Amino acid sequence: MIYAPACLIGPRFRRTKGAVKLHLLLDHDGYLPEYAVITEGKRHEVRVARQIRFTPGTMLVFDRGYTDYEWFRRLTRQQVHFVTRLKDNADYGVVEERELPRRKGVRRDQVIFFYKQGREGKECFFRRVEFWDEAQNRLLVFLTNQMTLSAATIAAVYKERWAIELFFKALKQSLRVKTFVGTSANALKTQIWAALIAMLLIKYLQLRSTFSWSLSNLVALLRQQLFVYRDLWTWIDAPFQSPPQLEFMPEQLALALA
Repeated sequence: MIYAPACLIGPRFRRTKGAVKLHLLLDHDGYLPEYAVITEGKRHEVRVARQIRFTPGTMLVFDRGYTDYEWFRRLTRQQVHFVTRLKDNADYGVVEERELPRRKGVRRDQVIFFYKQGREGKECFFRRVEFWDEAQNRLLVFLTNQMTLSAATIAAVYKERWAIELFFKALKQSLRVKTFVGTSANALKTQIWAALIAMLLIKYLQLRSTFSWSLSNLVALLRQQLFVYRDLWTWIDAPFQSPPQLEFMPEQLALALA
């Protein structure tokens, strides 16, 4: 299961105010990036998403910013599933009212089509699911081309989209990708790619460790160990143990300032 690209906004390739976007494809297995591309901030997310070819059977989850009904039809023909939020102004017709399960929260389960595609002779059916979110006290309307999963499962799948938000939050806060050391295109891209590589290495340490690390604590304490002579693999499992005493201390060369 893969979560579709999201965006990170930062300075553009000049000293004046601007933005760049980092488009990411986040894999559900470990919540690690599978695909990344950097574009100018004005480039729309769905333009990048349309260029990606997905393996049949993939499940994509994305927000309403990726709404493109023709793209949805193409994904369906490629046997790629998706879950997203349906826009309030969507122009659709109902083909079938599905029987509702005895499951708390599910209000409606429908098979629909979009009138524009119907007028153009493009037959493609989708699924509209209404789900009441008690925690936020709001009605959520989902759109999907997955016809076999239960309506409650569709809602649970979309909830996992929050992982992409957490990933970008960690990237900005833990690795400090909020200010940039350079203003050229190469400087910005180098800093972003370096942050992504660092994130992959840190996530690998977190997954391999037997200690219950949070990502922020691991990054903070790892910075403190950079100038300490100790075994990394021992430290990530027992971070509060004192470093071993060295049997031999190399002689410090004298710094002659006079």
